[in-house]
Formats: sequence, structure tokens, C-alpha cells
Amino acid sequence: MTDLIAKRYVKALLDGRDVNSATAIYDELNQIASAYADEKFISIIASSEVKNSAKNDFVISLVDNMSDTLKNLVKLLGENKRLDIIPFIAEELKSQISVLNNSYTGVVYTNKALDASYVDSITEKFSKKFDINLNLEQNICDYDGIKVDIDGLGVEISFSKERLKSQMIDHILKAV
Repeated sequence: MTDLIAKRYVKALLDGRDVNSATAIYDELNQIASAYADEKFISIIASSEVKNSAKNDFVISLVDNMSDTLKNLVKLLGENKRLDIIPFIAEELKSQISVLNNSYTGVVYTNKALDASYVDSITEKFSKKFDINLNLEQNICDYDGIKVDIDGLGVEISFSKERLKSQMIDHILKAV
């Protein structure tokens, strides 16, 4: 539900703006969104004892020389008691800016570190395949195989050792 609300605010923010001004708004909004990692900040924003105007002023004070557009957005969110969706708005704005720039970030999941040249070759091939600017980050986890996830495009490609084993067993059993 908050994602849908955030998308509407982002659509209004982007209406009639170029990429540079949208990026400037995102940078300011991201400073505010980073404050949501602090539990004390969240408790102040969620508190019913603090007036909405005080919450608005508090959020606005987090960014030096905040643009009028963002001040108006914070005030509007405060009036509608939606200050808690600022991180969602920041994330959605980031994804919309990446669409405008045709630039995406993806993650390569593996269980051991890959050579940088190998990650670069994967990046280059996916960039050519989808005609985008791609930046891949590596995430070392317990995934037994390799998985590439490009979130903004909705692309996920994986190769799992377990799945290969089960498919080979099925193939052998069908042949017998």
C-alpha cells in the first residue's frame, strides 16, 4: 500500500522536471530517508505527543538549504500524517531516475568471491543484451551457484548446482 502511495508522490515530483533537478531532489530526500535507520527518529515521527508542525520542522532541519519543492513535500506529508513513507518515496524516486538515465544496479549472488574481471564481463554482456548502463555489485552469501538480479528491470537469472543435479537425475531416469 505504501508503495502505491509513494509512486503517486514520485510521479508528481517528476512531472515537468529534468533528470538533474530530480537527482538533486533525490539527494536531499535520501538524507532524510537515512535518518529512518535511527529508532529514536522513528519514535519521534510516530509519536502522537509531538505536533505535526514540530515533526515537519524537525524533518526539514535534517537538510541544509532544502529546496522549496522538498519543503512543500515534507509539509504535505506531515499534514496527511505520511512522514513515515519518506524512505519509500526516496527508493521509488531512485528507481525512476535510473529509468530516465537508462542506468541500473544489479547484484551477483554467489557463495565465494568472484574475480573482478569475471564480474566485469557479466556486466558488459548484460549491458549489451538489454542496451542499458549496468553496475553489478557482488554479494557473497550461501547461494549454491550464481544468481544475477537486476532489480529495476525485473530480471533474475540463476544457475544452481542443486537444480542441475535434479534435472540430470530426471533426464537419466527418463532415458532408462
